[in-house]
Amino acid sequence: MKARLNLTIDDSLLENVKSYAVKQQRSVSDLVEGYFKSVTKPSKRKTILHLVDKLDKPVIAGEADLKDLYFKENAKKYGF
Repeated sequence: MKARLNLTIDDSLLENVKSYAVKQQRSVSDLVEGYFKSVTKPSKRKTILHLVDKLDKPVIAGEADLKDLYFKENAKKYGF
């Protein structure tokens, strides 16, 4: 079942969209519906947030001085 939707857009943009639709041999409604489908479908690609969530969580003591730990690790790594 199809439903009616009213949109308000700039006149010059509407003319450009109509011209584009004619060149693509599609209707403006079809273009809008296709865009909405692409925006609302779930992404098949994983985002960086999914990858970060899978990383191992570091074990750090509650009273640890993170700045001190950072400099100690870099001193070992870079020798300063």
